[in-house]
Amino acid sequence: MKRNPMTLRGAEALRNELKRLKSEDRPRVIKAIAEARSHGDLSENAEYHAAREQQGFIEGRIGEIEAKLSTAEIIDPTTMPDNGKVIFGVKVDLEDQDSGKTISYQIVGEDEADIKAHRISITSPIARALVGKSAGDVVDVAAPGGTHSYEIVKVHYI
Repeated sequence: MKRNPMTLRGAEALRNELKRLKSEDRPRVIKAIAEARSHGDLSENAEYHAAREQQGFIEGRIGEIEAKLSTAEIIDPTTMPDNGKVIFGVKVDLEDQDSGKTISYQIVGEDEADIKAHRISITSPIARALVGKSAGDVVDVAAPGGTHSYEIVKVHYI
């Protein structure tokens, strides 16, 4: 079985979404279906068909989240020995060797990735290039716009 690496925050977000889907969204759509059924002819009842479509989406998402949580390997970098190496879950400060600009990223699971929040997937090219490296190392990352070189300034076990 393939393990799905995830941070504590990522697992908690999925658990919260699952709870909301089961306790709020599912009952609401079931009620909407029952109400639409009471209006009679279902073949031309747009409300009924929309509610059934929403129910399918909710049930699919519940199944997807449950599957992800069942294979989740929750990794907390604060419990790992801080040897300065880049591992899953850490925050990395980088300096672009061309522009001199600095940027920070946290390496997270695929479902948690959010570039605007500076969280990148462990499967992204930059994360794959960083894993196993330490502060002071320079990594080259092949990106669609060409290869970029970054120096690892600091690794935070957060």
